[in-house]
Amino acid sequence: MILNVDSEIKSIGAVNTIIRRPCDGKLIGYNTDCEASITAIEDGLKGLTGAYDFWNFLVNGRTNGAAFLSSSLARKLFVLVGAGGAGRALAFGAKSRGARIVIFDIDFHRAKALAAAVSGEALPYENLVSFQPEKGAILANATPIGMHPNKDRIPVPEATLKDYVVVFDAVYTPRKTTLLEDAEAAGAVIVSGVEMFLRQAIGQFNLFTGSKAPEEFMREIVMEKF
Repeated sequence: MILNVDSEIKSIGAVNTIIRRPCDGKLIGYNTDCEASITAIEDGLKGLTGAYDFWNFLVNGRTNGAAFLSSSLARKLFVLVGAGGAGRALAFGAKSRGARIVIFDIDFHRAKALAAAVSGEALPYENLVSFQPEKGAILANATPIGMHPNKDRIPVPEATLKDYVVVFDAVYTPRKTTLLEDAEAAGAVIVSGVEMFLRQAIGQFNLFTGSKAPEEFMREIVMEKF
């Protein structure tokens, strides 16, 4: 099987959707997690509601420079905890928007490799307990910390949450994790992993059908389940 992917997806190292192109039968690989997570965070920064328009994204292309310039993430500090699959998608999404990226992972070599790939900085995981973010930074948790049944843990010191303007948690069981509860109490805008789950599904629907997904209907169904 020959699978065609673009350079960004090769860098992420993960494909979650494969389409056979009708015009020539070639298999094309996509990663909908990257845009799903990063647009959810952007909308949190902008105070927007509603799902990201993946159809517009597919029609107009992956990146065109304008997205970088207009992104609310441009030049902001993006603190990423976790350099696995979800972390890689978040890191490359943040890079595409011009964010300044700092990565923590329990595997420091993995964190350094990802940081090098996105022109970011890796710090030892043990430094996370004393790390002081700048005011207005974004925090993204891409680890299982806080997932049911061990839902009482958070990946960063609670005292630092007041410095983050947006906190995203890739964990979506429970829908509002302890990290999100504490971040909201500290005054941050919170973005649930359920939003990423929903948006990546919208992206997959668009790709599989070639039509625009029924976003509001999908949102109602997903939110009922979580």
